[in-house]
Amino acid sequence: MTTVTFLGTPFKTVGALPKINSLAPDFALVRKDLSEANLQNFAGKKKILNIFPSLDTKTCALSVKQFYHKAANLKDVVVINISMDLPFAQARFCTQESVNVEVLSAFRSSFPIDYGVQIAEGPIRGLCSRAVVLLDENNKVLYTEQVQEISHEPNYDKVLALV
Repeated sequence: MTTVTFLGTPFKTVGALPKINSLAPDFALVRKDLSEANLQNFAGKKKILNIFPSLDTKTCALSVKQFYHKAANLKDVVVINISMDLPFAQARFCTQESVNVEVLSAFRSSFPIDYGVQIAEGPIRGLCSRAVVLLDENNKVLYTEQVQEISHEPNYDKVLALV
């Protein structure tokens, strides 16, 4: 378990982020069109997993837009934005914000537990905490960041420097 805070109040998460140099757990997450995606769908690319509670919050929406702009010109890199939002809400966000990004829903997946980001207590229990996981082309974990205060943004520059 890890402890994160939400507006200063501490909450525990289930498990821990994958270990550096380990092979990332595969996943089956839901795309906007309700099809499933897994790591194989992004084979041959470095993957930035931008994990957060909900696109309906300012910081989560900002993180998606920041990674969209900062990683736009990186070759063979995909930013995968992951939350518990339903695919319908994710699609609406992309349309409203005019961003063509990969958003995946963990609403029917063990992803939050497998990646150690499921909030285990408090008013937002069941949602994902804010984290970033960088995977290489073969799904080896290169970098992880568990953002301690959920209302704060991740360190974009640090993860992008490792790409």
